[in-house]
Amino acid sequence: MSTAEFEEIVTDWQDEARHPRFERRYTELVYQPMVELLAFLRANEFKTYIFSGGGVEFMRPMTEAAYGVPPEEVVGSTIETRYEVRDGEPVLMRLPEIDFIDDEAGKPIGIHKFIGRRPIAAFGNSTGDREMLEWTGAGSGPRLMMLLFHDDDEREYAYGSAKGLADPMLGAFPPSLMETAEEKDWIVASMKDDWNQVFAFES
Repeated sequence: MSTAEFEEIVTDWQDEARHPRFERRYTELVYQPMVELLAFLRANEFKTYIFSGGGVEFMRPMTEAAYGVPPEEVVGSTIETRYEVRDGEPVLMRLPEIDFIDDEAGKPIGIHKFIGRRPIAAFGNSTGDREMLEWTGAGSGPRLMMLLFHDDDEREYAYGSAKGLADPMLGAFPPSLMETAEEKDWIVASMKDDWNQVFAFES
């Protein structure tokens, strides 16, 4: 499958798929405080990036509309890709082989490879972000490291397993991550206690 064919599939899914609980498109389920923070940083001359363990070709078709972050400022996991000429036209073909996993230790490596500058601020919500926050905090000068704790089962979901919450299969926030945050003076924001709004459609 070519990258163009895959993007068409992704775009169709993002237009049509609905979340089973919220009954809204997944592109509507972006966190409003995250959107506001990104806009605030850009208004103050910061450059913003999205680093995610998810597939980069899955995210890029929607990040500019949803977050104001253009495709070239989105880094994620990738698969091997091959250049070919088909019917006289150059195409990029997706191969069934992993190229790069942008998670855990892969995140600071990805920052180094694709940006070339250590962040001044980094934000995450799981063990997959620990190394990125450590890498950010090791830089000189003022730094901001923040984690979001999903503890609001009414407006979103509550999971951990920190603070006795359910242990999810993906996106875990275990007690060890909470301990690391406390030891390193990272800010931990509670979705339940610190966010007045989760999704834009709540207003």
